Amino acid sequence: MSDKLSRRRYLAGTGAALTIGTLAGCSGGGDGGDGSDGSDGGDGGTAVDDVPSEIDEYLSDARMYEGTIMDFTGQDEVTVQVGAGDVGFAFSPAAIRIDSSTTVVWEWTGTGGAHNVESVEGSESDFSSGSAVSEEGHTFEQSFDNTGIQLYQCTPHQANGMLGAIEVVEA
Repeated sequence: MSDKLSRRRYLAGTGAALTIGTLAGCSGGGDGGDGSDGSDGGDGGTAVDDVPSEIDEYLSDARMYEGTIMDFTGQDEVTVQVGAGDVGFAFSPAAIRIDSSTTVVWEWTGTGGAHNVESVEGSESDFSSGSAVSEEGHTFEQSFDNTGIQLYQCTPHQANGMLGAIEVVEA
């Protein structure tokens, strides 16, 4: 357990240092790369630390996962970026919490090549966006009515840490 806490503290510290460095480099003007600030585009989620262990373990090697879950409860629709991060091999946010019957919209950034969204074994629901797509602006929507843990990946880039998770809670 102490190894996991040490790893989490390391990741949180590294993430904070990277964020500060990124913010310090902002000068206005320009588009800042992919335009991502690590949020879902302003849906108002809040990062919280009470991540279910199943999600925390699944995302332990995921890109852009810092040991927190973005809480979007109370919202009807939430957007997750597909192809986020410096090389486009991440979902952003990587972990989200939503109410049952919320719709998640995955939106492709056009970065990192062709991606898809595929549920993995152990996920509460089966869902798939189909074949990998690289087109910026492409979307895939899925509503989640069953409470529980939804785990997913980009099949072509799972080995690169392109993993995501959703905790669906009772509304």
